[in-house]
Amino acid sequence: MAKKASARHILVATEQACLDLKNQIAEGADFAELARAHSQCPSGRSGGELGEFGPGMMVPEFDRVVFSAPVNEVQGPVQTQFGFHLLEVTARTE
Repeated sequence: MAKKASARHILVATEQACLDLKNQIAEGADFAELARAHSQCPSGRSGGELGEFGPGMMVPEFDRVVFSAPVNEVQGPVQTQFGFHLLEVTARTE
């Protein structure tokens, strides 16, 4: 079976903004609410949900994290050409 993952993310312009949001999540803030309030990606409207995808469907920096990081653990900041992301893998099949 092909690898698949589901993830959600928050996209912001600066590494500092990303770190601030990561700290808020660590202190108990809701990931989806922060995504709706702060993410510069259209996915922010749906709490940062990116749906299910396979390797190669996202930028390489995303793939590296999504297909290696522990599930349900917020990762980041991850820098791409779009900005800085907090990324959480919500499900993965190998």
